[in-house]
Amino acid sequence: MKLKFYILLFLFLGTALLAVAQVKFTASVDKSEVGTTERFEITFTVNSSAEKFVPPNFDGFLVEAGPNVSQSMTVINGVSSGAIAYSYDLVAIKAGIFTIGPASIAVAGKTLKTQPIKIKVVKGTSTAQANAAAQQQALQAQARGGDVISGTSRNINKDLYIRAEVNKTNVYIGEQLTLSYRIYTRVGLAGSQLEKMSDLNGFYSQEIKSMSQTATWRVQVINGVRFNVTEIKQNVLFPEHAGNITIDPMIMDFIVRETVASKDPFDSFFGGVSYNDVKYKIKSPPVVIHVKPLPEAGKPASFGGAVGKFQISSTLDKTHVKSNEPINYKIVVSGKGNLKLLKPVAPEFPADFEKYDPKVTDTIADAESGETGTRTYTYLLIPRHGGNFTIDPVKFAYYDLSAGRYVSTQTKGFDIKVDKSATENNVVSLGAADKQDVKLLNKDIRYIKTGDEADSLTKNGDGFYGSPTYYLLLALGPLLFAGAWVYGKWYEASNSDVVKVKSRKAGKIAAKHLASAKKQLQANNRTAFYEDVFKGLYGYLSDKLNIAAADLNREKIASELKVRTLDEPLINELLETLDLCDMARYAPVSGVSEQQMFDKAKNMINDIEDKI
Repeated sequence: MKLKFYILLFLFLGTALLAVAQVKFTASVDKSEVGTTERFEITFTVNSSAEKFVPPNFDGFLVEAGPNVSQSMTVINGVSSGAIAYSYDLVAIKAGIFTIGPASIAVAGKTLKTQPIKIKVVKGTSTAQANAAAQQQALQAQARGGDVISGTSRNINKDLYIRAEVNKTNVYIGEQLTLSYRIYTRVGLAGSQLEKMSDLNGFYSQEIKSMSQTATWRVQVINGVRFNVTEIKQNVLFPEHAGNITIDPMIMDFIVRETVASKDPFDSFFGGVSYNDVKYKIKSPPVVIHVKPLPEAGKPASFGGAVGKFQISSTLDKTHVKSNEPINYKIVVSGKGNLKLLKPVAPEFPADFEKYDPKVTDTIADAESGETGTRTYTYLLIPRHGGNFTIDPVKFAYYDLSAGRYVSTQTKGFDIKVDKSATENNVVSLGAADKQDVKLLNKDIRYIKTGDEADSLTKNGDGFYGSPTYYLLLALGPLLFAGAWVYGKWYEASNSDVVKVKSRKAGKIAAKHLASAKKQLQANNRTAFYEDVFKGLYGYLSDKLNIAAADLNREKIASELKVRTLDEPLINELLETLDLCDMARYAPVSGVSEQQMFDKAKNMINDIEDKI
């Protein structure tokens, strides 16, 4: 009895172990190379009853749907077997080669794992995706007799939208704020294109260049709903005036990949689906920024619009020089705030110093937290005379947002000793003006002539200045301007009516066709001759009578000429000429030569011009 029990137990365990050994748990994908934003499916299949399925970590991919669980059963030679499949719809979000790790499942108390799968993600569209899209477009175009679907097939606003989000909506003039454009989606995106960017009127705007060019997606739960979110653009803004400033909408076109269930019941039972790409136009809601003016109380005289937190310093490369020797004086403003909108710093220099326009150098970083860095003003100074001089401190004020008050600071001053040089007497000092060139006196300004040399100077009024010709030319300018203005008004009025302009120029255009016809006549090219005469007559009548070429016929021409009180014989002669010309284009016409036809057409046009 015990022997039979052990034999049965052995057979049972052996069967169980054999069954476990034949269990397979595999992972597969419908494509191993995909493009960014392209959807693909990964499926984990086990051919036995199982439990405790644990999916892998899908790093580098967005999970759009899943797990979708399906069961199947097959019967081969009377032996039945079943399988369970767990599938996920994934979307690739950045280029590279990624490995999807193993999934695990428990079968008869034993844990099984799948093999890792490598996915190659290319930027843009993969080869398979491009071919499939082309085939899908062709099928869609064939089905509807047109182009790819463009429009809306459902209310997409709950599943896909753009937001223009700012870190604050109440600011001062010149206070920096950060604007971020974000996409929120619960649907698969096959493509996108910017149609219109916000104008950002009323702001000084600086795009943040440090943003990655590849979209970085993250999951965000909004009102209990999971969305995939990414930033597409960020700007640092500085309001330029007080009041409510509206950031108008950004508009983008998206290609949404929608799932279409198969109409075949058999396919539907086994989860058969297809995809349809639909174009949607999405707008971001407008955003209103409330801008307050900076307070007047406590505003220093040295305030030039700086808002933020700043420091100022100055340096001088030399404090002991000779006259006419250059000096470099630098002022550096550093900190965080509207550095690029700072007004030029205007220090006071000694009158004997020539000052040149400063060279401005920016080392400024634009980031989500705002603008930080330095602005450097470099002045070239040239002392023209010897002596002891002082460059006074430069005062600088800014509005400190964190403290809510104006802060005044200043640079240090410098004492400069200038020794007299050998060229000092030949140089004039123009220290109060900003110049671009330094000029020696004996090369640029001549000495005053004395004695006999002075007799050669012309007295005021003896030359061109003050002469009648001078005053005539002086008065000629306003007269020419007035004449040009009158001519412009006349030209504008005479050309404002398109119909009248065409009628007025009809004769000139017909003359060009007749001139071409004359050349064809001289070249004995009969067909081209009648073609040009025909074009000349019909084109002239179309422009002169304001009749569209499609509506030009004998009856219309006759009625319009009668309305303009043209003589009946002349109208009949014109119609006869048109008929002869039309017939001669296709077959020989007897009784009239090409020269006679040319003369008749020319005379017809001249007669109509005289009477209309």
